[in-house]
Formats: sequence, structure tokens, C-alpha cells
Amino acid sequence: MNEGTIALMIPYGAFLLVGTCVWLILANRAAAHRETQQTVRLALEKGGELTPEAIQRICAGNTHPQKDVRRGIAWIAIAVGLALMGLLAPDPSGNAVLGMMAIAAIPLAIGIGYLVMYRIAQPNAA
Repeated sequence: MNEGTIALMIPYGAFLLVGTCVWLILANRAAAHRETQQTVRLALEKGGELTPEAIQRICAGNTHPQKDVRRGIAWIAIAVGLALMGLLAPDPSGNAVLGMMAIAAIPLAIGIGYLVMYRIAQPNAA
């Protein structure tokens, strides 16, 4: 392989990696939903009742009260990592810093949004 072929494979590899990660997450979530459906179906076949409370518990899932804070901190950490990558890149023109700061602004905004949503959703302690 020559350098041109390898240079073309890098972006394809990046897209393939992102696609594989998304596929794994979706497949894992679908398997969990399938298992829940099989459990409910088996309980109904054996004569069990499906009360409104049970339906609500199944549909609600297990959401942690700090979920938004954790996601917000993770997104902000990703933004900081991207910004540091731009700062540490050996680029005397400074274009790498500006480009990575622009890219880091997206996960930073998402992280701030999660933290704001956590703050809004909190009940007022008076």
C-alpha cells in the first residue's frame, strides 16, 4: 500500500468506528428490550397479572437522579480533551488550535445543556 491509500483509509476507519459504536449501543438496547418483553410475555402466559403499577415501572426504566450531571460532565470532559488536543498539536500557524476549539464547542454546549436541564429539573428546596 502506498501513502495515498493509507491516507484515504483513515477517514473511512473513523466513520466505521463511529458506526460500529452506534450499532453496538443500539443492539445492546434492543436486546434489553427484547428480554423485558419475553419476561412479561412469560409472566402473562403463566397467568400473572399486569397491573398499572407494573406497567409504569417497566416503562419508566431505571433513571438515576444524577444522570444529567454525569452526562454533562462527560461531554464537558470531551470538549476539554479536544481543546487540549488542539493546543498540544505542533502547528506554528495556530490553525489547529482554532479548529479544535470550534469542534470542542459542540460537546461543550451539549454538556452545559445537560447541566442546565439537571438544574431546571431539580425541585426547589425552600
